[in-house]
Amino acid sequence: MDKDRVAGPAKEFAGKVEGAAGDVAGDLRTEAAGRAREAAGTVQDLYGQAKDAAREAADAAASYTKHAYANSGDALHDVSKALERKVQENPLGSLVIAGVVGFALALFMRRPPSRPPRRWRYYS
Repeated sequence: MDKDRVAGPAKEFAGKVEGAAGDVAGDLRTEAAGRAREAAGTVQDLYGQAKDAAREAADAAASYTKHAYANSGDALHDVSKALERKVQENPLGSLVIAGVVGFALALFMRRPPSRPPRRWRYYS
């Protein structure tokens, strides 16, 4: 629990008391100050709630990431075993697929041919 969630309601209560005292005494300045303190306490409480929610979301994300990282080795191992079985079942098809992937990567990674810059000629 955030400290703003404790201090906010305390300010809010103090503001209510001050506002009520100003109302009973007929002092508008004290009543207005009490209402302002009450509003500040409410805002501080909401701020504390938002901080708590953000902290909980960050903790949940960290927990999810740790869990995914811990299980990633198992998933990678399972995928590599499945790929190994497919290659053993059909070695020629696997070789063709590897060749096509290599050719496609070579096409994507090649540099474009260098061309001399265009020269514009203006005739008068």
